[in-house]
Amino acid sequence: MSNSSPATIEDVARIAEVSIATVSRAIHTPEKVAKSTRLKVNQAIAVTGYTTNAMARSLRLGRSNMILVVAPDIGDPNFSNILVGLENEARAHGYGVLIGHTQNDAQRGLEYLKFLNSSQAAGLILFTGILPFGHQAMTARLPPSVGVFEPVFNGGIPYVGVDDIEGARKAVDLLIAEGHRKIAFVGDSRTRLAYNRRRMGYHAGLDAAGIPPGGRIVMEGDGTIESGRLALEQLFVRDDLPTAFMCVNDQTALGVMIGLKARGYEIPRDFSVTGFDDVPQASFMTPSLTTVRQPRTAIGKRAMALLLEMLSDATPAETEILLRPDLVVRNSVAAPARQRATR
Repeated sequence: MSNSSPATIEDVARIAEVSIATVSRAIHTPEKVAKSTRLKVNQAIAVTGYTTNAMARSLRLGRSNMILVVAPDIGDPNFSNILVGLENEARAHGYGVLIGHTQNDAQRGLEYLKFLNSSQAAGLILFTGILPFGHQAMTARLPPSVGVFEPVFNGGIPYVGVDDIEGARKAVDLLIAEGHRKIAFVGDSRTRLAYNRRRMGYHAGLDAAGIPPGGRIVMEGDGTIESGRLALEQLFVRDDLPTAFMCVNDQTALGVMIGLKARGYEIPRDFSVTGFDDVPQASFMTPSLTTVRQPRTAIGKRAMALLLEMLSDATPAETEILLRPDLVVRNSVAAPARQRATR
């Protein structure tokens, strides 16, 4: 967009290829707009830099009424529902939301850090799990900030998310109850704290069942479909196959399922698979995926409520708020094949 004039709602509608009314609904009542449409509108807002009436109020009052939400991937299925909770809570208290899409680009992250240092946002909601390195002076001047979805690795920032350890325990306990003893954890990461916590839940469940460390398989991954498929292929090469795969998220689980099907295996007849997140496509996979559901909208609402508490100069009573996950049992888990044969 040209620097000579601010972006308008018409600009957003034109780029998103929707009506002005749809843009307005996507901003003010996002729960009433289809996810795919919300994504197009959010992307158009990011491109144009369009801001809503909260920014105008900020200019009149001489202070910012905007909250910057920085995310690495606005196409992530978890993002939109958390954003609904964030924005609804913000709007209820007179604040608007700006979306900063880093696309996992460190330079973009630095640009948003500079934006925050210019006092154009009252607070920060951080999805990335990390602050830019090498810019301590600017990081020290951050406004009140809260991490969501991914604990902040290097910032000491309050966090609101799901109880990853409890969620992983629920998944591994289900597999153990079905009779599985050799369970692979797929998606370990040294940089993703949420994934580390899920691995901790995996080990805690196996410890409680008395399964020795020597019988455990931990495979690294980055949470993508391809990383799940590659981890599976590595296990076949090593000839070290489990009877069940406990995956760090649903995308990883989908990669494992694709790989198994490509080799002619049936799920759950030959192998069981679980995921984590309960993204929309989990119920449409074949078979439908047993997974752990994150209360995404509730996470967004609690995170914004915590940030608004900090903006009122109150000291938050909790620096980490973990919401309870739900186990969603579908059709991708069954007893191991050998155990079924002896029943």
